[in-house]
Amino acid sequence: MFVDYDGTITGVDTFDLLVRTFAGDDAWHGFERDLRAGRITLREALEREAALVRLSRTEALAFLERHAPVDPTFAPFVRRAHAHGASVSVVSSGLRQIIGPALERASVDVPVFANDVVFDADGWKLTFLDDSANGHDKAARVRDARDAGLQTVYIGDGISDFDAALAADVRFAKAGRALERYCRDQGVAMTPFATFAEIDVVPAER
Repeated sequence: MFVDYDGTITGVDTFDLLVRTFAGDDAWHGFERDLRAGRITLREALEREAALVRLSRTEALAFLERHAPVDPTFAPFVRRAHAHGASVSVVSSGLRQIIGPALERASVDVPVFANDVVFDADGWKLTFLDDSANGHDKAARVRDARDAGLQTVYIGDGISDFDAALAADVRFAKAGRALERYCRDQGVAMTPFATFAEIDVVPAER
């Protein structure tokens, strides 16, 4: 199982929350307009937004612990999945140094594949996992698992999840978010969910 982090495991996108709170709504809306109009890629938006955030690691983690907690149903979901022999990996276009500590606080021990950040006082600097437009080709991880003969499940919410969801055998989309609308528009089967308590950890075989 491959699970997105921002907006999926958390209720809000942590990166958006940081940018809007500490750099301002005007800057964030400008980047979002350019992204949705196709003038910039998600990778470019993230890089430009990160440069506007100047928090230390300690400040960022403390703020997000208060305002973007992990879904309390995620840890039991992971335990159920592991009990049934299923693997769970977090795949994100977000930041490994943010995601790792949050999952640790929630007593969740799973692999995390995400971008890296340097908490520079003059503006955060990102190092991306690959050269893809999203800064992390989540779909490639799903395809590799499928090519290895594994049953693949993708769980996400946003635009960075579109390609990965299409590549998976089974899809779960956060209700009311972009991924749910996209799957419906594409005529692709998916199951909407609100919390991880609603997700079956033993999907049908391929």
